[in-house]
Amino acid sequence: MRLVSSIAMAAILLLGFSHANSFNAEKKTIKEVMKAGMAGNTSLLKKVLSGDASAEEKMKLLDLLIDLVENDAPKGDETEWKMMAGMSMLTAAKVVAGREGAIDELKKATDCKSCHEKFKGK
Repeated sequence: MRLVSSIAMAAILLLGFSHANSFNAEKKTIKEVMKAGMAGNTSLLKKVLSGDASAEEKMKLLDLLIDLVENDAPKGDETEWKMMAGMSMLTAAKVVAGREGAIDELKKATDCKSCHEKFKGK
């Protein structure tokens, strides 16, 4: 329960931060998030995971993951969706903050297959 509370509090703080310093004017759909940050071997996510991303690129990925959390799950359990997407967002925030081990955590939190199997629509 403590983990859930911590994630929820972090999400609230990050959402407020994101909207105050947003890279995008309005929330992106899941499809837009995937296209802008997650798809392909040259994606923004891959660049962050490789350690080659600039601070601005890390913030852009964080902003995209905040948009992801703000969307509803296409299928599956909504609470589980918010937890998984929220964990991705929280670990991206750790990367932005420069926390030790955060890139490895982000790699685990953004495992495409585990999320797509549960939540991807048609």
